[in-house]
Amino acid sequence: MARNPGNKVVLGLQWGDEGKGKVIDVLAHHSEVVVRCQGGANAGHTVVVGGRKTVLHLLPSGVLHEHAVCVIGNGVVIDPVALGQELDDLLSGGCDPTHRLKISDRAHLVLPCHRAIDAAQEIAKGAGKVGTTLRGIGPCYTDKAARHGLRCGELADWDAFGARLRERHVAANAQLVALGSPPLDIEAEIARIMPALRRLAPLVADTAAFLHQSVGTGKQFLFEGAQGVMLDIDYGTYPFVTSSNTGIGGVITGSGLSHKQLGEVIGVVKAYTTRVGSGPFVVELDNARGEALRQRGREFGATTGRPRRCGWLDLVAVQFACRLNGVDSIALTKLDILTGEPEIPVCVAYELDGRRIDTVPARLEDLARVKAVYQILPGWTEALGSCRTFEALPKAARDYIRMIETTLRVPVRWIGTGPGRDETVVIP
Repeated sequence: MARNPGNKVVLGLQWGDEGKGKVIDVLAHHSEVVVRCQGGANAGHTVVVGGRKTVLHLLPSGVLHEHAVCVIGNGVVIDPVALGQELDDLLSGGCDPTHRLKISDRAHLVLPCHRAIDAAQEIAKGAGKVGTTLRGIGPCYTDKAARHGLRCGELADWDAFGARLRERHVAANAQLVALGSPPLDIEAEIARIMPALRRLAPLVADTAAFLHQSVGTGKQFLFEGAQGVMLDIDYGTYPFVTSSNTGIGGVITGSGLSHKQLGEVIGVVKAYTTRVGSGPFVVELDNARGEALRQRGREFGATTGRPRRCGWLDLVAVQFACRLNGVDSIALTKLDILTGEPEIPVCVAYELDGRRIDTVPARLEDLARVKAVYQILPGWTEALGSCRTFEALPKAARDYIRMIETTLRVPVRWIGTGPGRDETVVIP
């Protein structure tokens, strides 16, 4: 297969919510095929164009570009009701992407029983709950691994699919009762989901074959990651992670293309750090400064509405993510939110039991004891929204970016100076 050096992969390098949606939307202008590779409706990618905010959970963020074919790959788990609502939201704004949307026949379906089990499991865990989005993502991936999930390709035979759908919900009810939760009304749940499934069925295709054909004709690809590397099921802060591989491995297995087709790997990094849900958070600001960051950055989940935990930039975690994924360049988002801070601490190392370390420990117990080692940089007071070149940024902001580049040994090529599509500094 011919390689296209213009292909790009966009990955979040923190705990999600880095601003991938905006970066993908900007890059999609030059891409012919945009591929979502993993995760489910637990993702929330926000795009602001012409003052209109669009929040996408399952659809690739390139969907707002009329020229781009959008592919939901086999690694994604699809809630048909959520997808239908998303399509309706786009239709209300005058965008109908169905003629250029393809859904993998190998992608698994998130069913009503998955949502119910997700909630029941979180309740049963009590204080030890993971803090999931309650969208049924984990139970769906569990079914996939246990080899009794339902895939989109099965919608080609409605009778066989209906029988399997009922069978799966009968088994799920037994699990719900065992967890101390009430069983579902199976027929009511099937009646509720069936219209969404019938709407989804015509969009199902062999997306791997389509992507291979598109490679052969020289199409330019943009691969879209969901969540963030620090939520990866293997390399994240386990068990407070998502249920899929959120890094470069998930792009390969979740799209059907090989590493040869990936092109440039772009890591998206917020200028500070946030995370949602439970788990250790070394740089957390559980104080007035953290609350100020939350309010200025509007750090509330696009999927759940939950307030995000906020802290300073953790370059140990970002560098760990860069190494794992062979990151070629950085898109730094929300730099404008730091305006007004008199000084800006940046975590450049961890201290564990008196030892200085530069990587993220695997054991949760070790990570919980880690202390951040900070380098303090001067802040700036100037607003950044009108900046369109690197030179137009205040000197302190430029120094902040150069310090990030020096530490990571990766160039910063995109800088977000506001929420809008045009509020971006591009460094050639």
